[in-house]
Amino acid sequence: METRTGRKQQKKKKKSVLKGILTFVFLIFLAAGGYAGFQYYEGLKQAKPAAQLEKHYDDFQAADKIEGIQNVLLLGIDARKKGEVSRTDSIMVGQYDTDTEQLKLVSIMRDNYVDIPGHGKNKINAAFSFGGPELLRKTIEQNFGIDVNYYALVDFKGFEKIVDALSPEGIQIDVEKAMSKNIGVNLKQGVQKLHGKELLGYARFRHDARGDFGRVERQQKVIGALKEKFLSVSGVVKLPKMVGTIQPYIDTNMKTLTAIGIAKDIIINKSNIQTMVIPVKDGFKETRYPNAGQVLEPDLAKNKEALQEFLVNGNQETEYGLSSPK
Repeated sequence: METRTGRKQQKKKKKSVLKGILTFVFLIFLAAGGYAGFQYYEGLKQAKPAAQLEKHYDDFQAADKIEGIQNVLLLGIDARKKGEVSRTDSIMVGQYDTDTEQLKLVSIMRDNYVDIPGHGKNKINAAFSFGGPELLRKTIEQNFGIDVNYYALVDFKGFEKIVDALSPEGIQIDVEKAMSKNIGVNLKQGVQKLHGKELLGYARFRHDARGDFGRVERQQKVIGALKEKFLSVSGVVKLPKMVGTIQPYIDTNMKTLTAIGIAKDIIINKSNIQTMVIPVKDGFKETRYPNAGQVLEPDLAKNKEALQEFLVNGNQETEYGLSSPK
């Protein structure tokens, strides 16, 4: 029969074991937090604060949130000197469904010729020059019927640095042809590892017969390659450093915890990114206007319907095509 003294000793022993386990877990979290903090500040040291984006888009009107759905307007820009207007080279709408854990990415080609509220018709990327992300948000909503909750502007210099922080040895890409014109680097054809500046040049190249269509394909290809790298153990471990690295080069209306939560879910989520492009195949014509030059004039009804279908019900990649250059 177990004595009272024996029960007390056994209870004391259990408490001691539990205390030891909790202490061990606490130390693990403390060490992880310390490492994360160290990596974050290492990232900040690698960035150049003098090049950071001006944060002045307080007029952005976020859409009402839909249960489980987060729509983010993603813009890649060339940051200019103070007083100069930055141009947006890449326009995307990213949608993440927290219920299904599905990530969808819509690339809106910058040469889409649309009505810009208060400014008449022009290329869609002119909306950013006229009125920043808020006017671009209104333009996308008016023409394509999709609104967004957040915006995120990323300076291309930040893209270069985050690639190099994530993978110092480079990101493997199959470069389909030799590229050099207006991208600041010389790329040879074939499978190779590209560092930040080279990968950015690859994603931005547009000086061939496929123009922006080819560039959009490459942008989505690069995003897929980066996501795969993030999914590796090394990518997850380096996340705090990358947050610190890119911070001076990003402007967003997201709260820090919201951004971290979405980023964490996307990185951990192993499902494929579903993609589409606006304009869709057979949903535009190429033409020229005096105020904008060569443009893509979209069939708004067709593109709006396709975009709605993709974001609400779509499971497949939407096709698009390229007419012969005029």
